[in-house]
Amino acid sequence: MIVYGTGYSPYVRKVLVSLTEKGVAYEHRPVMFHAPDPDFQAASPLGKIPAVEVDGFRLADSSAILWYLERRHPTPALVPTDPQALGRAVWFDKFGDTELFGKLIVPFVERVLKPNMMGQPTDEAAVTKALDKDLPPLFDYLERQISGPYLVGDAFSIADISIATGFYNFHVADAQVDAGRWPKLAGYVAETLARPSFQAAQAAKKG
Repeated sequence: MIVYGTGYSPYVRKVLVSLTEKGVAYEHRPVMFHAPDPDFQAASPLGKIPAVEVDGFRLADSSAILWYLERRHPTPALVPTDPQALGRAVWFDKFGDTELFGKLIVPFVERVLKPNMMGQPTDEAAVTKALDKDLPPLFDYLERQISGPYLVGDAFSIADISIATGFYNFHVADAQVDAGRWPKLAGYVAETLARPSFQAAQAAKKG
C-alpha cells in the first residue's frame, strides 16, 4: 500500500495510525497538497491528502480510507459493531474532521506553517481567538464525553484516532490543553498520543 500525504497533516496521520494499529505494511510518500506527482494526482483528483493506492485501486479522503481499511483488514477492529457504539464512533470521526480540526489547527497554521513554510507573518490575534473563544466550548464538550481511556466502548477506535490526531499539531505550536480546566481531556490526549501507533505516525511527519 502506498500512502500519499505529508505526515504533518492530521488527516494523513489518521491513516498512518490506523495502518500501524492493524499491522499493515505501507510505503509513505509525503507529498503536499496538489503535488505534481502524477501517481498522487491519479489517486486524489482534487489534490487533497491523504490518498492511497493498493494494487491499482486508488482512494482519497481519510474517513473513506479508514472504512476501506476496516473491511480489507478487519483485525484488530477499529470500528465498533454495537449499533450505539458505531453511531458514536462515526459521530466523533465527523466531529473531529469538521468541528474540531478547523479551530484546533489555527495555532499550528499561524505559528508554524505560515512563518516557516509560507513566508508569512504570524497572526497572534487569530491564535488568541482560537484558544480563548473557539476551542473552549469544544473542549468542554469533550471533557463531558470522556469517561475512560477510549471515547467509545472499551476499545481504541476511529473515534480516538479522529479526535486525537489534531492535538499533535496543537502541541507543536506550543499550545496545550489546560489540565486544570479540562483534566480528563488533557489526560486522554496525552495517553492517546503516547500510543506506539501515534508515535510512529509522528516520526513520519517530514515531507
